[in-house]
Amino acid sequence: MVLLAAAVCTKAGKAIVSRQFVEMTRTRIEGLLAAFPKLMNTGKQHTFVETDSVRYVYQPLEKLYMVLITTKNSNILEDLETLRLFSRVIPEYCRVLEESEISEHCFDLIFAFDEIVALGYRENVNLAQIRTFTEMDSHEEKVFRAVRETQEREAKAEMRRKAKELQQARRDAERSGKKVPAFGGFGNVSSMSSGSLITDTIVEPEKPKITPTPVRSSGSSKALKLGAKGKEVENFVDQLKSEGETIISTSGKRGSDVSKVLPPPVNMESVHLRVEEKISLACGRDGGLQNMEVLGMVTLRVTDEKNGRIRLVINNNDNKGLQLQTHPNVDKKLFTADSVIGLKNPEKSFPLNSDVGVLKWRLQTTDESLIPLTINCWPSESGSGCDVNIEYELQEENLELNDVVISIPVPSGVGAPVIGDLDGEYKHDGRRNILEWCLPVIDANNKTGSLEFSIAGQPNDFFPINVSFVSKRSYCDIQVTKVSHVDGDSSVRFSTETSFVVDKYVIE
Repeated sequence: MVLLAAAVCTKAGKAIVSRQFVEMTRTRIEGLLAAFPKLMNTGKQHTFVETDSVRYVYQPLEKLYMVLITTKNSNILEDLETLRLFSRVIPEYCRVLEESEISEHCFDLIFAFDEIVALGYRENVNLAQIRTFTEMDSHEEKVFRAVRETQEREAKAEMRRKAKELQQARRDAERSGKKVPAFGGFGNVSSMSSGSLITDTIVEPEKPKITPTPVRSSGSSKALKLGAKGKEVENFVDQLKSEGETIISTSGKRGSDVSKVLPPPVNMESVHLRVEEKISLACGRDGGLQNMEVLGMVTLRVTDEKNGRIRLVINNNDNKGLQLQTHPNVDKKLFTADSVIGLKNPEKSFPLNSDVGVLKWRLQTTDESLIPLTINCWPSESGSGCDVNIEYELQEENLELNDVVISIPVPSGVGAPVIGDLDGEYKHDGRRNILEWCLPVIDANNKTGSLEFSIAGQPNDFFPINVSFVSKRSYCDIQVTKVSHVDGDSSVRFSTETSFVVDKYVIE
């Protein structure tokens, strides 16, 4: 089979989108498509017509035609199979089969056409593979962005600390009646992050007030050579001068970026603890827990050297059979005997301004009673397709799950599902063929709910089901109840944030 071109055209032969797979001029393809309607015999049902040089294989799409132009010696059966795949691709990107909709998504269609045919020959792909290839979802890109955001967050925290030091030095100089020193602006700081740090601080909230004089005074030669950056620093200073010390910038295109790299909460103490848990779960569609794994960690961050030599009192209310493991530098005997986390050498301090994992745990089980949220899906065939009933039940009543999304796959090309009874809200994504059941909160007062809908399809079309949620409560119920100094056992103020998130939650 040699496929010359694939096109979507009107019944008059006007090309809306066309992809040529061999060398062909625009005049040539427009002439072939213009001649196509004149070759069809009215009153007869065919799927192809021929001329002396080419063959047209076509399928009506409401008011349009999906047309493949091939050589006359191509295999007509392969041509028809390829035509069916082309016709199934178009509804994936266009909600309605109209000229305006096709034109709006023309590049998406061309990219999909290129996955089906290469150099005139059919590729061995199906609709699901085409969708995956065109989405171009990259795990490496996600990892890179996460690392980048972490580096930016750390750089901004360092910038705030330096700015506070400069402000404190100015205040001390003013109180003593001495001449205010002309600090080298951000020259010394810029050597840490090559100037991009200065640019990002334009949108950073809660910056100290700095006069223009320090910025314009001489810093490192490298900073003075950044021509464009100097103007941005001046704009930053002018903004601080006009708005005061508390600045929250929401202007321009950087608003979304700011939300991703916001600093920790204002009430974060010098000793801050994060209790993080992540669940990975796989269940069978007919019941039975295939595998469930919960990984947790307590992370400590100390920002004041006075509170470096401390101990953490852990309250472990777990009855599920966790496997606990402490950091190698933590005194394991002390933890085993008293559930207290402290360094083996009590004279040493915890590292400053860095996140240290001091305790981690793991729970792996196939006990169905430990599933936090059960999902039951009951698809039953009817005369017009399938009636689907989905139920959820919260088994761990001490949890409060937020932003719960239950994603159910639905067949493609059959339209939107007809929703019956519903707890919460739903969204139908026709492009990804997903029905999302959205529930803002699931807790002890809202522990069960159901969704009913009808759609054409088979029972196997509605699996696998994926679930996502977040929670501010720990699944394994491990908490830090007290932080105290090593010497004197006096209490230390601390702040805690707890998160329980989904890594994988699928019903297969």
